[in-house]
Amino acid sequence: QVLKSVNLVAKPRSSAWPEAEFEAVFLEHYPRVLSVLERLLRERARCEELANDVFWKLYRTPAVGEGNGRVGGWLYRTATNLGIDALRASARRRRYEDAAARNQEGPAAASPLDDMVRAEQSRRVRAVLAAIKPAQAQVLILRASGFSYKELADVLQVKPGGMGTMLS
Repeated sequence: QVLKSVNLVAKPRSSAWPEAEFEAVFLEHYPRVLSVLERLLRERARCEELANDVFWKLYRTPAVGEGNGRVGGWLYRTATNLGIDALRASARRRRYEDAAARNQEGPAAASPLDDMVRAEQSRRVRAVLAAIKPAQAQVLILRASGFSYKELADVLQVKPGGMGTMLS
């Protein structure tokens, strides 16, 4: 009662699926939708979630049920699309996690000798940067930070063709 007065409860649409008809479609197609998703993902719990999402989308799209024979095709196409999206998301997440793991392993996996060599190189680079003109040091630092020749030229307000000469 409180929720209805605050308008937090969704009002049923006039074109919503009749409960008995939706239940019949669900019981008929759920096993095959789940099977399609399991072939794609091989992860039962995730497949069940996606199958539920497929039927939730169907319930929210009553126009699909109005045409004869369209429901099955719509369900399998939607299940396939959601499965492919889940595969892509999983691959992206795996790439991000691998990259993060590589970034964490870098300094931690180094031996004491590697740390000493890196510190010596850093000391030498800082000494050289301190000895050269500030503009030259700026060019080297920005280039080492990943700036392209065009970006360097924009920052330093020079022609892009002269960047190679400045760097050398």
